[in-house]
Amino acid sequence: QVQLVESGGGLVQPGGSLRLSCVVSGFTFSRLSMNWYRQAPGKERELVAGIPSAGGSTNYADSVKGRFTISRDNAKNTLFLQMNTLKPEDTAVYYCNARFDYFNDYWGQGTQVTVSS
Repeated sequence: QVQLVESGGGLVQPGGSLRLSCVVSGFTFSRLSMNWYRQAPGKERELVAGIPSAGGSTNYADSVKGRFTISRDNAKNTLFLQMNTLKPEDTAVYYCNARFDYFNDYWGQGTQVTVSS
C-alpha cells in the first residue's frame, strides 16, 4: 500500500517561509516522478512544481518561480517544497503527488498553508 504523508504546513505572515515535506512508503521512491499541487477555496487544483524520478530538471508554475524550490532525497524517500516570500494568494491546501505511470498515481492527504497577517 502506497502512502504519502505531508507535513510542514501552517500559518505564516506575508513574506515568510515554510518548508513542506512528503514522506513516501510502499513504492520505490527513486522510480517516482514527484509533484506538488495546491487547491485554493473555490479554485481548481493546480500544479505548483515537479521533479523527475532521478532529480535534475524541475518545473514550476509561473506564479511561484523564483520563490519556491522543489527537491527530493531518494535515500530518505522524501520530497520537499521550500516556499519563500509567501503571499496571501499562496494560501491553499498543498498536496504531494507521486507518479510512476497512468495506473500508479498517488496522492497525499494535503497540508494547509495559510498566508495572512
